Amino acid sequence: MSLRQMEYFITVVEQRSFTRAAELLHVTQPALSHQIKALEKSVGGPLLERLPRGIRLTQMGRAYLPHAELAVRSAARARRAARAAAGAEGGELHIAAVHSVAVGVLPDVFARWRRAHPGVALVLHEYGTTEALEEAVARGTADLAVGPPPLHWQGPVVQVDEEEIVLVVPFDDRLAGRTSVRLEELADHSWVRCAMEPVVEGQAFLDRACNRAGFGPRTAVRTQHTSTAVRMAAAGVGVAIAPSHVVRGAVGEDCVVLSADPPWRRALTVFSRVELTGAAAAFAELLRSTGPYAGRAVDPPPRGGYAACADHDPAAA
Repeated sequence: MSLRQMEYFITVVEQRSFTRAAELLHVTQPALSHQIKALEKSVGGPLLERLPRGIRLTQMGRAYLPHAELAVRSAARARRAARAAAGAEGGELHIAAVHSVAVGVLPDVFARWRRAHPGVALVLHEYGTTEALEEAVARGTADLAVGPPPLHWQGPVVQVDEEEIVLVVPFDDRLAGRTSVRLEELADHSWVRCAMEPVVEGQAFLDRACNRAGFGPRTAVRTQHTSTAVRMAAAGVGVAIAPSHVVRGAVGEDCVVLSADPPWRRALTVFSRVELTGAAAAFAELLRSTGPYAGRAVDPPPRGGYAACADHDPAAA
């Protein structure tokens, strides 16, 4: 079997038609059918069931598809890495990031990259959780990921920055004149919860932190995205938690930002399947030197979620 045959097979599956796949691949339909049959012969059985109106994967085809996709993506990633390392025109660097980082950190970093490396294009893939980042890099969808430290990752993990997690309230809140607040002072408030809220030691972060402060958070609304939660908090729906760079850099200044006392911080990392070289290493260094908290001394990244250092543990507030 060959990489080209895998690409042909994947295209037929995606298009659900030999005719449309042949047009997209710029080959004749007989040539495409011949390559698929040759692939099936090398695999040892039928991968596709030909129907009057399209195709359907066989049991063997369903088992084979994810491995073929990984092989094709890995090959594409190898080509991208080689071209990007050489600074070649047309080279691409695929970056996976959690939504809050994509919104609050990467716009300025991407702008600086374009000025310094105009020949290497950046492709951004956004995800809701660190677990989704791990899967994206493991499957070859992205060359590297930017986000909190991954919990289950065997490849390189490099800390490039550290972000502060803050509390967001509207201007008319009784605590609006403060700069920091202890969590127990918010026991009577309602909360805007986000689906992207991390899980720490098997428990949602806010539940864990509030329980340690002696109360259970009363949820007013649940959102999908961090930026939406911040907007809800600014409107007075409830208190939200978010990385400070999302609030100050991306969502606006129409709300009050309070630091937790003691402060909540977590590492911001870059991780990949292989050691960072060429364009990937250059991007990580640019992020390290220009990120929102660049220059601050930070501890080595813990694996997963918010920082668990004794003096920064958010659940100890």
